[in-house]
Amino acid sequence: MVRKLTRSAHFNTGWKPRSALFLSLSTSKMPSVTVKDVNQQEFVRALSAFLKKSGKLKVPDWVDIVKLAKHKELAPSDENWFYTRAASTVRHLYLRGGAGVGSMTKIYGGRQRNGVCPAHFSLGSTCVARKVLQALEHLKMVEKDPNGGRRLTSQGTRDLDRIAGQVAAAKLPPKAAPVQ
Repeated sequence: MVRKLTRSAHFNTGWKPRSALFLSLSTSKMPSVTVKDVNQQEFVRALSAFLKKSGKLKVPDWVDIVKLAKHKELAPSDENWFYTRAASTVRHLYLRGGAGVGSMTKIYGGRQRNGVCPAHFSLGSTCVARKVLQALEHLKMVEKDPNGGRRLTSQGTRDLDRIAGQVAAAKLPPKAAPVQ
């Protein structure tokens, strides 16, 4: 038996016309924005600027002379690399909690070039990963997880969602003035 759809049949299926979708988005209350909803590069840039502006993130003295991994040939060219690494680490903990120093070294690892020999994977610096996590713990954005590793605190999650909302609001076009 073939069921013939009438014009009102779509109301029973949960389907909404496009205009109703846009009406629900244009309400005065902005839908909540999370870190997953914004561009990751813009978010990390905004979060690192926030961490630098707050001045509470404790940066070690040796940041100017360190390499970030044994497979790197040079030190980082960005002078604010510690803030960027901290922002990237916090974002990673937001998406996948329970990550520790070992998993951070794996994330920031890369290809070790061995000249004429085959290339192999090399881990990132454990000291850098440890100091970044300790600095974030000092800010009370990250805490130790009883199951191992680190996880975001509720204050850290709230800060990240607030900054994600600011990044999303910066991308929206400004409202046009009403025409009289």
